[in-house]
Amino acid sequence: MISFNYETDFKLLDEAKTSSWISKIIEHHNCKKEEISYVFCDDEYLHRLNVQYLNHDTLTDIISFDYSIGKTISGDIFISVERVEDNAKYFDVDFNIELHRVIIHGILHYCGFKDKTEDDAKLMRAKEDEALFMLKEMS
Repeated sequence: MISFNYETDFKLLDEAKTSSWISKIIEHHNCKKEEISYVFCDDEYLHRLNVQYLNHDTLTDIISFDYSIGKTISGDIFISVERVEDNAKYFDVDFNIELHRVIIHGILHYCGFKDKTEDDAKLMRAKEDEALFMLKEMS
């Protein structure tokens, strides 16, 4: 089950389509979906989590808590809508494209993709692009 929760004045345009897309990406990577909870929030909310749980005193666009076991995907994904907006402007991309990139980024981590090294980050970006293409094909 995928749930969407809101701690800020924001709402996904199409929760059903987004949920279907996420499920499709999980299956594409030969994983099984369990409980996945998204929480959309502001910078302040996510900053508190970053300090409290990760001991990082920085702003970020996403924090994910991975409860996956093997190929069974489960976790809580927190996304700062403010960071996504700023990043979309910075990278000169549409807000919804950046939002969906961040949404799927957490799932790709759960599927086993990393982004700490340059090579891993390139692969992660390619998988994000592939997922965004699949979303576009669903339209």
